[in-house]
Amino acid sequence: MENFIFHVPTEVLFGHDLEETFAARVAALGKRALIVIGGGSVKRLGIYDAIVDALHAHGVDTVECAGISPNPRIDEAKRGIALVHKENIEVIVPIGGGSVLDCAKLIAAGAKTDADPWDLVLGKAPIKDALPLATVITVAATGSEMDPHSVISNPETKQKLGWSSPLALPRVSYLNPAYTYTVNAWHTAAGTADIMSHTMESYFSVEDDAYLQDSISEAILRTCIKYGPVAFKDPTNEEARANLLWANSWAINGLIGTGKAQAWSVHAMEHELSAYYDITHGVGLAILTPHWLRHFLNDKTVSRIARFAKVIFSIEKKTEYEQAEAGIAALSEFFRSLDIPMTLKEVDIDETHLAEMAKNSVARSGGVIHGFQPMTAEDVEAIYRAAL
Repeated sequence: MENFIFHVPTEVLFGHDLEETFAARVAALGKRALIVIGGGSVKRLGIYDAIVDALHAHGVDTVECAGISPNPRIDEAKRGIALVHKENIEVIVPIGGGSVLDCAKLIAAGAKTDADPWDLVLGKAPIKDALPLATVITVAATGSEMDPHSVISNPETKQKLGWSSPLALPRVSYLNPAYTYTVNAWHTAAGTADIMSHTMESYFSVEDDAYLQDSISEAILRTCIKYGPVAFKDPTNEEARANLLWANSWAINGLIGTGKAQAWSVHAMEHELSAYYDITHGVGLAILTPHWLRHFLNDKTVSRIARFAKVIFSIEKKTEYEQAEAGIAALSEFFRSLDIPMTLKEVDIDETHLAEMAKNSVARSGGVIHGFQPMTAEDVEAIYRAAL
């Protein structure tokens, strides 16, 4: 196991009727809050009023920044940064899914520098400070409420890029399972796939002895397999929503990746799909993951994929290769059971930009992503074509 430092100081408020507790935590961070939201569903559902009313009761003034896209854009972050300066904002409070939280993180960092926010994403400008973040998550998917990561799109350059800073880690996050009851079947399925992908990006590795981390990863995956279909069919099932919401946080808060050499391969490939075609992130991950595993099935990886098949899907075959192949097929069947499209053509992606996207996906890694197996642009294009 490699050396590591694990430190996640986010305070999590998990459960029902904790709006007043959350508001008190926000008030301790600042008295002027920027409320960041998406298309307005949190208002229609009463979540916005529940949070904002509690904030007002605790002496926190609020300013709204609405209209954040499902794939948040750099211009939206710039608009939020302008509001911070105009309104003398002291704390950022995103209410919504991972996209809203991701944009809020860049607003928080961008507000404390004169640099162009896109340069923060590119790593051309340092992140030395950020406004405090207090988040309210309404979708189990990205885990943004308990991690320092963010993904931002730039439509002009056709880039969707991730960035990270410890300063972007939320100080406090409110996770209320009831706030996820109204998530529709499509986004419940995509969110489940997203949680699983975060877990698998850490889980699939070779030549490490991170038994504890891998066992926790398997528990998260089994949780998704058990409760994803339940929430898909019965959206107000408290047990399913609560377990998915908590799995969401632990899939990406850094614990399961500690001590492991890893590079997130499938996310790099999917970010190109979303940048060019603006598809739902979790759907793209679900389409690509089985083809990624099959492309890299070899003597070095077969034992890990076979273990996945046995532990997650209770599959046992005569040979490791047969077991691994069956596990990959079972993963595809699981995603399909949630009505997730399993080919790129089903989401209107053809061959037009495959080579270009493949090249872009590995560009930030110097041409090779050193993950489960070294992945070049040629590998990525082959995986894209297999997924057509």
